Amino acid sequence: MNSILKVLMIEDSSSLTEVYKAYLDGTNYDIVSVETLAAAHTALAAYQPDIVLLDIELPDGSGMDFLADAQASDKPTKIIVMTAHGTTDMAVEAIQLGAIDFLTKPFDAARLKVTLNNAASQLRLGKRVSELASLQRDHFGSFIGKSPAMQSVYKTIESLASSDATGFIVGESGTGKELAAEAIHQHSRRHNKEFVAINCGAIPGELMESELFGHVKGAFTGASSSREGAVSVANGGTLFLDEICEMNLELQKKLLRFIQTGTFRKVGSNTLEKVDLRFVCATNRDPLVEVREGRFREDLFYRLHVVPVRMPPLRERGEDVLLIANHFLALFNNREAKSFEGFSVAAEEAIRRYPWPGNVRQLQNAMHQVVVLSEGDSVELSMLPTSVTSGQIDVPATGATGSENAHQHISEGAVPHVQRRQQVEPLWLTEKNAIEAAIEVCGGSVNQAAGLLEVAPSTVYRKLQSWKKRQA
Repeated sequence: MNSILKVLMIEDSSSLTEVYKAYLDGTNYDIVSVETLAAAHTALAAYQPDIVLLDIELPDGSGMDFLADAQASDKPTKIIVMTAHGTTDMAVEAIQLGAIDFLTKPFDAARLKVTLNNAASQLRLGKRVSELASLQRDHFGSFIGKSPAMQSVYKTIESLASSDATGFIVGESGTGKELAAEAIHQHSRRHNKEFVAINCGAIPGELMESELFGHVKGAFTGASSSREGAVSVANGGTLFLDEICEMNLELQKKLLRFIQTGTFRKVGSNTLEKVDLRFVCATNRDPLVEVREGRFREDLFYRLHVVPVRMPPLRERGEDVLLIANHFLALFNNREAKSFEGFSVAAEEAIRRYPWPGNVRQLQNAMHQVVVLSEGDSVELSMLPTSVTSGQIDVPATGATGSENAHQHISEGAVPHVQRRQQVEPLWLTEKNAIEAAIEVCGGSVNQAAGLLEVAPSTVYRKLQSWKKRQA
């Protein structure tokens, strides 16, 4: 054994106590001995032993009473009963009440050591099981999931949160990159300060610098008053730069300078300001590809890519998909005043089998659709979206990048003319028609259309801008 274990010996014979202590001389057991039941109760609370050697017949009571009290305590200990020849039936009863073994007097040193070593092995095994159980969490922060892939994410986030190192989160759209950033912040020493999220793809390039660093009054047309930027608001806390690979190269240069010095100037100002914050970044693209193709600065990449956090797609998370589906079912059940209590066996199997290319965001959308459009006590297979039951992906996002090319699901009935299109046309035009149809269905709301298409709003905005340039 590597560590010292504490042993409480409850024995009314002082001569036997000395014999047993001599048996254990030179071992890794620290022994405290008492002779009465009253002293045993006091020692149990004060000494908090790992193992108890308990004589059943004591001057002021029965060791059986002590056994019952010890097993009911907040920290049950391993108890070995010591008994004379005539009381073995009582020893068996003691084991039924929770003792782990018994020693029949008289016993020799070898028997005592073997029994104690067995108890020590049980302690070590119990500790290991507890450690593994604590690692197998079914939720963490705002995450739901107990798969090995998510256990790794939880561990990485906890390790990263304890430092000020920059986290670089990668993963497909809908995998929970912003939730990971929030979890890093909430588990860090900066949790009492602001968490500020900036979507680098949703803000036009000409406004991004002001959004990031702020501006002074009159800095540009429309700047009627001064404004604090995200870095000032996040001072002392965490700045999350989502879709970092969408940032233009000129602003990347300014961001690099800010990271290196911690100082910045508001747009239109000559005053140098300094803040202290922690960076977390995310992208659904492959950042190394972006660096290799010249769209992302290599020096900035190595400044930001300190601790990578990979968010696994839902198809790699096994039974997590049912945990999450049940969570969303309960959430929307309550919101829509419905009475669904679970899924049929066929519906569960379809949910497991479908690859969910839109990840958790797509699953959330599907569960919302089921609850809104259906009635019943159980979600049946027929209630699930056709894409899930058929395993088909409705509209391929050809021409998209990163995870965007994995899936763009449009709710049934939203744009049927796109799915039934027979003629061959340019890929960008097919995508343009699908997006514009979704926006029309959503009454002009780009955010809602992005939700139906299951892509980031920034993706839709970027494509709309590219098509406007194409028409110009």
